[in-house]
Amino acid sequence: MRRVLKLAVALWIGGIVASSPQISNGADPCCWRAAVGAVAITPKDSLWMGGYAARDKPADGKIHDLFAKVLVVEDLDGNRLVIVTTDLLGITKELRNAVETQVQQYGVERKSLLLNASHTHCGPELRSERLLRLGIDTRYAALSRQYVRWISQRIATLVGEVVGRVEPVRLFYSHARAGFAMNRRLPTEKGFINSPNPDGPVDHQVPVLRIETEAGEFKGVLFGYACHATTLSFQKLCGDYPGFAQQFVQEAHPGSIAMFMNGCSADQNPYPRRTLDLAKQHGRALANGVETALATKKQTELRGPLKVAFKNVTLQFAEPPSRAVLEKQVQSGNKYIRIHARGLLDELDASGTIETEFDHFPLQVARFGDDLTLVAICGEAVVDYSLRCKDELANGARTAVWTAGYCNDVFGYLPSERILKEGGYEAGEAMRYTTFPGPFDNSVESRIMAGIHQLIHESDQR
Repeated sequence: MRRVLKLAVALWIGGIVASSPQISNGADPCCWRAAVGAVAITPKDSLWMGGYAARDKPADGKIHDLFAKVLVVEDLDGNRLVIVTTDLLGITKELRNAVETQVQQYGVERKSLLLNASHTHCGPELRSERLLRLGIDTRYAALSRQYVRWISQRIATLVGEVVGRVEPVRLFYSHARAGFAMNRRLPTEKGFINSPNPDGPVDHQVPVLRIETEAGEFKGVLFGYACHATTLSFQKLCGDYPGFAQQFVQEAHPGSIAMFMNGCSADQNPYPRRTLDLAKQHGRALANGVETALATKKQTELRGPLKVAFKNVTLQFAEPPSRAVLEKQVQSGNKYIRIHARGLLDELDASGTIETEFDHFPLQVARFGDDLTLVAICGEAVVDYSLRCKDELANGARTAVWTAGYCNDVFGYLPSERILKEGGYEAGEAMRYTTFPGPFDNSVESRIMAGIHQLIHESDQR
């Protein structure tokens, strides 16, 4: 009878072990403190929408609310990371600065604050100066400025609230895959065009960070994917596939908060596109990837310490166009070429030169012990940055590497050296929609990677 009882107990314990997540590093449970929160940031007014230059009217309603969400993580020594995800086209320098200033009252340092945009193309335009430059009715620029002030206050207030209720938690990292993203740079005899390229580089990984209480209660999840949020192009506010993915994950885990952080997706599109049903379909595919990652037994329980580092690096632009070239461009039949050239001529007339440096490019690194390295890159980074970071920072596959684009200042496109050489939209043509003089020079990728490695080295010294 005793032998039967011992066997039954052994089988019962074995069943518990088999059904529990696999802790791949073999560490004892690590005590973190964390909390999550969310606030709606749906505009109250009918704002001009961002994402497509051809838009000719403001939003005319919504499919669902837009949100800002906050995850605060602290280790046992009080080192802190505050991740803010938003259903927005981008994070402007003005928004980042406003939030950064306001959260100082809650003890949040600059290096610890990470803002990410889902890059939905069905969100409000935050760049009031862009609206003025394009000749849009000035009232929409005023509304845009008001909206940025309003959401900065809502985000900062939410950060303070979440900081105030952190509790002991356990953090788990895992990943799965989703396959609807495809490279959109198709090589042709006339150069690279925006069209599905099934043979181009992609990053289909779905990284997932799970937050649960010491008692095992599922509190929230942060997940990512490298794909443009461009399924939709209509005039209604919507989070596109990331918004639906967050909604589906929360429905599967009542009471939890799901947060999406876009990856290096500047040259990746969701395919197929253009209908609301397809946006929901891609959202469901991504949510399925999250659920798969949550269910896999190959999970890593994260250990400390938490190390965060932040710095601005300087990038160089290629040689700017001459006055003669600009004067020719202001006669172009393309409205956006004319506007861009006119702005550069005004800069040349005012200062006698055109700025050739971008000296406030923010980079950020957060390291969860040796288990996970999170890299945050500003701008619309192409997928090459994610693939290279995984190759160079994985520490012999010991460390999971998660690279996010669209962080802290989404100024425009960030090409790699390969894409600069290939040419096309992401390489330089998209610069006509900014105030920058033109493409970055060929040192852009090496400067950014050197900055990332420097941040890794600096965090090692702490």
